[in-house]
Amino acid sequence: MSEHDRGMTAPLLSDEPEHEPFVRSLDALGRWRAALEERVRDLARFLGEHGLLDENAEGLLDSLRQRLAGEKLVVAFVAEFSRGKSELINAIFFADAGRRIMPASPGRTTMCPVELGWEPEDVPGLALLPIETRLEGASLAELRGQPQLWHREPIDVGDPASFAHALDAVRDVRSASLDEARQLGFWSDEQPADNPPMLADGQVEIPRWRHALINVPHPLLKRGLVVLDTPGLNAIGAEPELTVGLLPSAHVVVFVLGADTGVTRSDLEIWRDHLTSQALTRYVVLNKIDALVDPLSPPEHSLAQIAAQCEQVARTLELPTERVFPLSARQALAGRVSGDAVALAESRLPALEQALAQQLLPERRTVLERMTLDAMAAIREQVQRGLLDLRRQLAEQTQELEGLRGKNGGKVQLLLQRVGAETAEFEQCTAQIQALRVVHARSLKAAMTTLSGEALRGHVDAMIGEIRDSFLKLGARRSYTQLFDALRAVLGMAQHQSGELRELLTAACNRLNGEFGFSLMVPTEPDLAHCRDDLALIERNYVQYLGLTQAVRLAQPRFLEQFRRMLMSRLRVVFEGASGEIELWSRTVSGQIDAQLRERRKAFKRRRESLERIRAAAGELDTRLAELQAQDQRLATTEVRLQSLHDRVRRAATRHELALPSDFSPLAVRPPASVPEPAAAASQVVTPDHA
Repeated sequence: MSEHDRGMTAPLLSDEPEHEPFVRSLDALGRWRAALEERVRDLARFLGEHGLLDENAEGLLDSLRQRLAGEKLVVAFVAEFSRGKSELINAIFFADAGRRIMPASPGRTTMCPVELGWEPEDVPGLALLPIETRLEGASLAELRGQPQLWHREPIDVGDPASFAHALDAVRDVRSASLDEARQLGFWSDEQPADNPPMLADGQVEIPRWRHALINVPHPLLKRGLVVLDTPGLNAIGAEPELTVGLLPSAHVVVFVLGADTGVTRSDLEIWRDHLTSQALTRYVVLNKIDALVDPLSPPEHSLAQIAAQCEQVARTLELPTERVFPLSARQALAGRVSGDAVALAESRLPALEQALAQQLLPERRTVLERMTLDAMAAIREQVQRGLLDLRRQLAEQTQELEGLRGKNGGKVQLLLQRVGAETAEFEQCTAQIQALRVVHARSLKAAMTTLSGEALRGHVDAMIGEIRDSFLKLGARRSYTQLFDALRAVLGMAQHQSGELRELLTAACNRLNGEFGFSLMVPTEPDLAHCRDDLALIERNYVQYLGLTQAVRLAQPRFLEQFRRMLMSRLRVVFEGASGEIELWSRTVSGQIDAQLRERRKAFKRRRESLERIRAAAGELDTRLAELQAQDQRLATTEVRLQSLHDRVRRAATRHELALPSDFSPLAVRPPASVPEPAAAASQVVTPDHA
């Protein structure tokens, strides 16, 4: 059966993807997120139906649900041309299509960065950004919001063959003059070794497209996976968006080498220039090990040759040997398409998939679990205090009405007067609350100004100016370090200001509690330590672009401007997150005051209306007491139900389902005698390569 025939008979969008370690763990993560998101939705619905969901709690729950539903897991594959990178992507993710999906023929295949993902609001298709957009200076993030600039081609998701044919567009090239190639970053007079070959007419070939987005509802992509396929060295160096934006934001990077070539000069340049950040979780694949099997030599010779290659690669890249995975992507894809378990075992691909499954996915799950539990604790405390306050008010009203049994109308009139006096006395709190709002708003504005985008832009622009003015850009690293020292100081100031604001609010709320019977509590101010950690991560990611080896690139205004844009976009996320947390915390306090103020006013109104009805008809006393008892019983039932929903969310968040199934063992997938087993690659749990 031909490849095309297999493609026509194998469904691309199978609901049951190939049951391999990484796929199974990703599937388990997707099910866990979906179940947890459903539990959070149930809780939000219950709180809304019972009037317990204020604006702040609703915003927190909506943010949590969007994060659970929209969490993306980015896996980037990086390699020089002809290393078998696209074939590896096909083998890991798209073998269930029954054919190759990503172009994987000899020579240059991927000429531009390719992102494979799924956005349900967009139609399935291929979006291609023309290479000329590099001249406009806009970042890729900005260009994503300008659909008119993208060339779009529809994709028939029911036909893998037509899908694969549509993806051939990422290989497109066009001719360009030397001036145009120089402007676009594909020709350098200072580094001629990296220039493309010149054609007979004096022009050169350059990629037709700058970036490709593939939107397809494949089961793995629907579960939040994003696959980033990068081009070779020349294209990587020419695209600042890729080097300072997409790669540092990936959750894991798989660097693909050829087993027959080892680490070449261009491979080493990619590794040193773009992948040496200790913040990245990195794996190295030594592909095409089948090319090293010599049928005329003993199997031990092939074993020793590949083992030596693994050790040499590990030494050259300064990585542990267990981070190097020798395999054959072509053999793995053929084995999965044909259902040949022996060929799959010989390919050695399961060892890499096991490492991804046992480390990367549980790490992402832990982050989401911690975020969910923190949000649930905050909401539970807030709602519980509101319920307790309502039940306390009902108990006071019940006690008051119980004292009216057998009393005459004069006693009821005295109680009405007392309610009026208490209402007037309570309303005096509005002056204190208004004064508190003024001081609160002033203090909050100071903290927000510290973290504002304008202040951040000023710090970054000052650094860029120092780099631009420095001789041969030798002071770039120093200016960069000083920038992050200043930004850490800014976060420290914001933390201090929020602490002072909490002390002010706590003192004011204690006065309101003591004088007017509120039950206000000021939660602890947000801890911005994680924002400082994010700053450290960004600093480690980008510092490699500011050394002596990058001086020529820093001298290019286009690269420096692109670097500024990408750095600003990453830093803006951190600072907007910090200011958002402080603002949400601040709104939680003010919302708590507003909610209790409304409830107390409603309680006074209900007491007055109840006494007026009793004065008009003495027989209504028992009826009103019964109503209060019924209300209290409903609140008690609500508390029990709310506790149950909270427990369901907590159990869903802490349910561990990401371990590999018990029937999968790395020892069960042993290579035959002709294929070596690299040291510890299939039997050890590899720890993430973080600093």
